[in-house]
Amino acid sequence: MRIRYFYLLMIIALCYGIWTLAFKNDQGVTDTENYQVINSDVSTFKSYKMTKLSTFEGEFRVLSREDYHTGREAEISPTDLALGWGAMADPQVYKQLSIRQSNRWYYWHYENEPPIPRREIETHSANMHIIPANKAVAQKLSKVDDNDLINLKGQLVEVSANDGWVWRSSLSREDTGNGACELFLVESIQIL
Repeated sequence: MRIRYFYLLMIIALCYGIWTLAFKNDQGVTDTENYQVINSDVSTFKSYKMTKLSTFEGEFRVLSREDYHTGREAEISPTDLALGWGAMADPQVYKQLSIRQSNRWYYWHYENEPPIPRREIETHSANMHIIPANKAVAQKLSKVDDNDLINLKGQLVEVSANDGWVWRSSLSREDTGNGACELFLVESIQIL
């Protein structure tokens, strides 16, 4: 009998742990008690320093969405959006690709021939690590889904910690591979 209660308690504890992780980071950088603006370009959130690098905005097609709940990056950016623009916003183009996200990476694959030149796919789509600037943005972000057309405005940023850890946004749309993702502090989001 005691063994059953032990297993029941373990199951309850496990469920609580999963529930806590799933809902702990649902608001991004919106904890106003731990968020402080130092000047117009630098702010702090919990133990992190966030430096604005460049204003960034655009109209994008959501090619894929992946939410994260664990790890240092998830404390800052709970959602990655694989986004397309130009030809990569056209459903007749991107639906010919197999698109997926995993471990903060965005992958695409095609059978036979690409629907547009490979370099155009590389320069007209990207994985963006989204940091909601406030609760209103976080709520709108929670409603964004694959294939949505969205308008985003905000800042590309660098986030650093006292222990030397740094997560920096790419500032170029010509790069690919490791370090090519945007770390995007989204201040305004519209689903079109």
